[in-house]
Amino acid sequence: MRFVTFEADGEVLLGALHGDEVSPLTGLPPGVTGLRELIGALGPAGLADVSRFSAAARPAGEVTLLPPVPDPSKIICVGVNYRAHRDEARHSEQRYPTIFTRFADTQMGHEATAMLPLATARFDYEGELAVVIGKPARGVAAARGWSYVAGLSVYNDFSVRDWQKHTTQWIPGKNFPGTGAFGPALVTLDEVPDVNALTLETRVNGEVRQQASVSDLIFGIPALIEYISAFTPLAPGDVIVTGTPGGVGQFMDPPGFLAAGDEVEVEISGIGTLRNTVAAAPDTAGATALAEAAGAR
Repeated sequence: MRFVTFEADGEVLLGALHGDEVSPLTGLPPGVTGLRELIGALGPAGLADVSRFSAAARPAGEVTLLPPVPDPSKIICVGVNYRAHRDEARHSEQRYPTIFTRFADTQMGHEATAMLPLATARFDYEGELAVVIGKPARGVAAARGWSYVAGLSVYNDFSVRDWQKHTTQWIPGKNFPGTGAFGPALVTLDEVPDVNALTLETRVNGEVRQQASVSDLIFGIPALIEYISAFTPLAPGDVIVTGTPGGVGQFMDPPGFLAAGDEVEVEISGIGTLRNTVAAAPDTAGATALAEAAGAR
């Protein structure tokens, strides 16, 4: 199954994606209003076939796709987790994953606008594979990791590089509004025979910038679930964003940072293509002053 959260006629609805059509899900279990609650009610095994809940389909182009899980309780991101990206960034080998957090209110869906902050000239893309947790996870051994996965999706962890590098903590550069692209759909594992065979490609205005196999992950999905669930409980609908391959804009020569009007696509074979167009964010209190101060340094 391919689950989407979408807005149509002023309502936010849960649906199933079939090609270019969306079927709203109706008659859901009591208390289920969104994908996070549906995952919690059915668990990973129960998500594979919910056709009994499907209503009449409508063209996907008639609705606005939101992040598949708009309201995860936690978004845990992994840095420097592809070998090629580790090499281009000149990082040494690490014993443990590099972990940071993203806030749910920074997310947007497929075809939504990626917001270029006024406070930066170093806006970058990061195509990534996202993992959505399917049941409560605490102290999970890697050998059992896959049984806790509800499904997979595509993520673009748009990054404000100068803010990311203000200190050793990356959180400011990863949490500007409208910079966490997620979607189009959550794809259940029965549709993904071999996760390691997936390929990820990021394109900017049609130019291929990133291209890698998911098998190049340094810390694979079961290992990430083991490590993360050791220090924090994970709940149904929580998202793990697994890292980006080599080819990000900051390490190009010259740097390939994004500008207003750029179209960024992240495609993962068998999962889908996430597309967003960059636009300048509206001014907010202090943003112009911060941008001017940064330019003066």
